[in-house]
Amino acid sequence: MQGCYDSLCRLLECCAFDPARDRLWLVGDLVNRGPKSLETLRLMKSLGPAALTVLGNHDLYLLMVAEGGAKFRGKDDTLQAIFDAPDCAELLDWLRRQPLCHTEGEYCLVHAGLLPQWTASCARELAREVEAALQGPDYREFVTNLWGSEPAGWSDELSGWQRLRVIVNAMTRMRFCTPEGIMEFKTKGELVNAPAGHLPWFDAPNRQSADSVLVTGHWSALGLKITPNLLALDSGCLWGGHLTAVRLEDRQVFQVDCSPGEALPLKR
Repeated sequence: MQGCYDSLCRLLECCAFDPARDRLWLVGDLVNRGPKSLETLRLMKSLGPAALTVLGNHDLYLLMVAEGGAKFRGKDDTLQAIFDAPDCAELLDWLRRQPLCHTEGEYCLVHAGLLPQWTASCARELAREVEAALQGPDYREFVTNLWGSEPAGWSDELSGWQRLRVIVNAMTRMRFCTPEGIMEFKTKGELVNAPAGHLPWFDAPNRQSADSVLVTGHWSALGLKITPNLLALDSGCLWGGHLTAVRLEDRQVFQVDCSPGEALPLKR
């Protein structure tokens, strides 16, 4: 939702969300670009066990900026209110303790996607490695070594920061990859813009996670996409589209239009 707090509140009202009864899963990117990242973080933290979010690339970017692992990229960033808040340290500590991937029953919740070599259970184990680094004593060293697009593919022999970087990039940044799982990060548009030799990660042949239902966000140009084994929910609220929720029990779709003042000029 990237700081689209007003739209989020309206969507929760549309769903009749009750934290005493319901569980809310979020596909990550709670912050940045939208106008109310601070309010969004505070709300999600306040919901306690009623809400579960996985980490997205913008969430990790916030953590990197906080520790000097990345610089502000420009005027589109809307993170300063978080850094200025009296509860900043508490919010960042809460954020870095959220999972990179969550599996439950037939579902796998992850921000971007999974490489074709990974089953959902394998991905969950790999995510634990990243979570341990985020929550461990070398946290600051980890976030200063996180930036970068290489290596672009997975190997079981990878180790150290390179291994963790591939896991993070696949789960938080990937859109297109080759059939063998070599990722490409420059292309952000629609499916017709796939680079030569690449395809959407979810169309990779023999994808090992195809027997699970992947619940994802990240790809606004893809739009809402519902198939038997994929619930891709990013419907472009930040760009003037919709904020979308799907009730897992019956796949009923709930949507609200982007609230006034939250949309950015469209650029893809």
